[in-house]
Amino acid sequence: MSAKDFPARYGSDVMAEMLRILDIKYAATMPGSSYRGLHDSIVNHLGNKGPEIILCAHEGIAVAVAHGYGKVAGKPIAAMLHNVLGLLHGTMAIYNAWVDDAPILVIGGTGPMDIEKRRPGIDWMHTALIQGNVVRDYVKWDDQPSSLASVPDSFIRAYQIATTDPQGPVYVCLDAGLQEKLLTDKVPLPEIKRYLKPSSPQVDAATIDRVARLLVAAVNPVVIADFVGRNPAAVASLVELAELLSLPVIDAGGRFNFPNTHSLDLTGAQRELIKEADVVLALDVHNLSRYLNTAEWETRQSVNILPEKCQVVHFTLQHLGIKSWSQAYGKLVATDIPVAADTALALPALTAACRQLLTKKRQTELRKRFASLKTRHETLREQWQTIAEDEQGKSPIPIPWLVKQVWEVVKNEDWALVNGDINGWTRRLWDWEKPYQYIGSVGLGGGLGHSLGAALAHQPEGRLCIDFQPDGDFLFTPAGLWTAAHHNIPLLVIMNNNRSYYNSELHQEMVARYRKRPLGNRVIGTRIEYPNVNYASLARSFGLYGVGPIENPDDLLPALKKAVRIVRDKKQLALVDVVTQRSH
Repeated sequence: MSAKDFPARYGSDVMAEMLRILDIKYAATMPGSSYRGLHDSIVNHLGNKGPEIILCAHEGIAVAVAHGYGKVAGKPIAAMLHNVLGLLHGTMAIYNAWVDDAPILVIGGTGPMDIEKRRPGIDWMHTALIQGNVVRDYVKWDDQPSSLASVPDSFIRAYQIATTDPQGPVYVCLDAGLQEKLLTDKVPLPEIKRYLKPSSPQVDAATIDRVARLLVAAVNPVVIADFVGRNPAAVASLVELAELLSLPVIDAGGRFNFPNTHSLDLTGAQRELIKEADVVLALDVHNLSRYLNTAEWETRQSVNILPEKCQVVHFTLQHLGIKSWSQAYGKLVATDIPVAADTALALPALTAACRQLLTKKRQTELRKRFASLKTRHETLREQWQTIAEDEQGKSPIPIPWLVKQVWEVVKNEDWALVNGDINGWTRRLWDWEKPYQYIGSVGLGGGLGHSLGAALAHQPEGRLCIDFQPDGDFLFTPAGLWTAAHHNIPLLVIMNNNRSYYNSELHQEMVARYRKRPLGNRVIGTRIEYPNVNYASLARSFGLYGVGPIENPDDLLPALKKAVRIVRDKKQLALVDVVTQRSH
């Protein structure tokens, strides 16, 4: 039977129709009775097309899948969470999406709110007043429509808010009673083209002129770019501005912001450049104080490295997404020209204004600066290649050598790194030239789901998606492998298996050293040993390809080549378990 055999008869059919109207392609779900009506409507009324259900074994995986997809596509899919229990399971993943500006339509179920319709016991445990309170501090908006007539308004508003910059997750809770209500009157569905999100804000001409004059005259300017690449077109605009004024660019890594092969990419030399700077141009930087200060691990004290007379300009919309509960926005930074504008619109206007101000004399001076910056760029790249080469043949396998070997295998592929820059080494050793090649990473526990969602979004283009997967992060949600196997999601997983929660191990070592206590005890409560986890065997238990654990460096390259063939030709996940050194 086809979807047309099941015309809209129930409240959840209206809800499913709204997902179709909003072009929600997937619904990542951990099933539950509180949205059984919507589940049925997606499967039967819509025929499991638009959206298609992606079945997950944990709500954290479902949200992470939506997180990764939203970052690649720039628009949300749904993550469906079963009542109070599912929402509580999904909270960490929702918070990850919140701090990462990722658009997600999180859908919950509750109730029935009419107590006369509740089953004894279980439906009462499935109901909260108000369920959205659990996540209200780290979603952009939440709602719980109380009538079927209000469902279209709720869904459209949620979509608009999720996709308006700064993007982020929204939560809509659906009454189980409304879902299962028999339709007596037709619920009008809107013409979606009349409910578009608002246009992005542009900066005024006077401010553009002021910033342009400052940049053209600057002796030691520095650009810090963080989430510029959320709009891929803005990357080309930043390259054009940097080339016009010979500006060194620091890519802070929230998204792909600047090609690392470009002579003006000075990522890795940020501390030296900022110490010399007379102008800092910050572009969509989350927590700007992080880059203008250094932190002392032992005392937690921050030390300002910005010269006193340096002028700071910041183009950002981040202040529009600030809430009190999460302090992820960082310390307040003194900013000489704060600008609320979309960088995708502001950068072309700024470039045009700068071009009008340039004299031939200034252009000659800027060419000299370009030559100096190009030399610094090339020196950095050569140093990193030398470090990687020097690590050859060591066991456990050092991170730089692992990254270099993976590059040898994937460099001729149409690749996308969908999780883990592996301590910055992928950016140092690979050629990052296209905005889709990197989307940033994700908070602890979200790596595998995030990668699967991103791979779903890349699937139409047939790209080789790569997840440099930390072992401790993987252990949060190993059941993501089942979702990959069940839905045939192709993904190359390189397991960074250092058998430790290594960041915590470093902190324990630092504290022990500072307090003059035994350093050897740093491994207690941090090492993932006794037993060592065999991740390759775990992958094989789900019917996927797994190889390793690889400890001999000579075995690495053949294993990687075969894994890439599996992903490319069989269109499935392949996992390469690599035992790595505990070092950054």
